[in-house]
Amino acid sequence: MYNCGKIAIIGGGSWATAIAKIVVQHTHHIGWYMRRDDQIEDFKRLTHNPSYLTSVHFNIKEIDFNSDLNKIVEAYDTLVFVVPSPYLKNHLRKLKVRLKDKFIVTAIKGIVPDENLICTEYFHQVFDVPHDNLACIGGPSHAEEVALERLSYLTVGCSDMEKAQSFADILNSQFIKTKTSTDVIGIEYSSVLKNVYAIAAGICNGLKFGDNFQAVLIANAVQEMARFLNTVHPIERNVYDSVYLGDLLVTGYSNFSRNRVFGTMIGKGYSVKSAQMEMEMIAEGYFGTKCMKEINRHWHVNMPILDAVYNILYERIAPQIEIKLLTDSFR
Repeated sequence: MYNCGKIAIIGGGSWATAIAKIVVQHTHHIGWYMRRDDQIEDFKRLTHNPSYLTSVHFNIKEIDFNSDLNKIVEAYDTLVFVVPSPYLKNHLRKLKVRLKDKFIVTAIKGIVPDENLICTEYFHQVFDVPHDNLACIGGPSHAEEVALERLSYLTVGCSDMEKAQSFADILNSQFIKTKTSTDVIGIEYSSVLKNVYAIAAGICNGLKFGDNFQAVLIANAVQEMARFLNTVHPIERNVYDSVYLGDLLVTGYSNFSRNRVFGTMIGKGYSVKSAQMEMEMIAEGYFGTKCMKEINRHWHVNMPILDAVYNILYERIAPQIEIKLLTDSFR
């Protein structure tokens, strides 16, 4: 059985904190990269993340904090990347240590901007990490509920099933159930698209559409997701599995969903900039919408919901007009 070795978390946000909580309960030691020394010092003093999931306390003796990414990468075997996708390149620019021999797990639900690559493919193309050393975490899992130890289901995707199972075993706990999959591409793309569809759900909520229409929107969204996945990576998959449909449902409906909240503000008349300023956390779907629109220019998949969200966010078309056009295409 593959051994994940020493594990480090890369990132200091809410999902990074939730994953750290899960992993350290199993291993009793993690490395943890945060870019700001003041955040690390506050964490050590308070025994919790000063900015996110503040109710989750840690045994500080079990954590090796460092603001030097090179030292963390050098010292640890498995690196779990949990930084917002727009900032991934900036973090990795500091890197001088080779990633090729590390087991890379991405818990980033986004696309690397400019490159328009899913994260595992970015690590493969830019840092020469072999595909069987690349994994992703997907599934319906708000960090806030994981922090509260509410039952959640996660899927670990990797082309090497032994490595996928080894990392899944580390995540397994009384409140986390895990499964494995080889569909890394499908999991990563679906985790980006569900953020886009959650923004659409939020916009419709802000426009005062009711639950009946939301159900139609999500039903059309899962069909749109399936069309895209089956075009870019045509393998046998069940799009109704929790890692695809489940993640879409929780992101589209939950009050914990920052993408839905962002969309609701847009639907109520906020500008993109004012909505972003009011939110404390990044709505990855904003960046994901532009990336997916550009990626789909190559594939030409029929994606009316993606197009509508793009037109509202980037072409500044009034939500009322764009959503009216969208509703006419639904059945």
